[in-house]
Amino acid sequence: MCGIDSRQDEVVDGQLLVFVEDECHLLWGDSTGYVWGRRGERAEIPIRNIKERQTYYGALNLRDRDFVLMPRESGDGENTVSFMKRLQELNPEKKLMIIWDGTSYHNCGEVREYLDEVNRGLEEKDWKITCLLFAPNAPEQNPVEDVWLRGKNHRRKHFYENKTFQHVKNCFCNFINKQIFDFSKIDWYLKIP
Repeated sequence: MCGIDSRQDEVVDGQLLVFVEDECHLLWGDSTGYVWGRRGERAEIPIRNIKERQTYYGALNLRDRDFVLMPRESGDGENTVSFMKRLQELNPEKKLMIIWDGTSYHNCGEVREYLDEVNRGLEEKDWKITCLLFAPNAPEQNPVEDVWLRGKNHRRKHFYENKTFQHVKNCFCNFINKQIFDFSKIDWYLKIP
């Protein structure tokens, strides 16, 4: 298998773009802020409408630190393929390596069919899209988890401004889209001078 270590020259030359990818979900009820309660007692806040939910696909380019954010209805095979196509549209003529977790829809029939289609007839080193997995049950390996955390913390700090779920989504997206993410764990994957 052609991993990152064996392809560092392609990354440095800009021929191969390496993305770490993840999904997150915002719920309207989990963005109401903080409450005070008695020490040692659990405070429960009823969620008004659990159906108001937004899924985001996100990918961090490990070389340029650019972040691609795409809202979708849910995390599934169709939306995963749609996100891979978006990454290709943004990076025409580039080979992509996507590192992601082992969630079921990353390996479903639709995703496998799409990868077979775009890589058909190519040697592995020439694939247009190569997918690698993080270790199982190891979200701390994925820098995108840190992006989600920063975005959600920003949203929580500004809960008083967010009167509607649309405000919540705007707050989250605007914060993430205005950031350059430069986490030390990016160096775990790339050794670019």
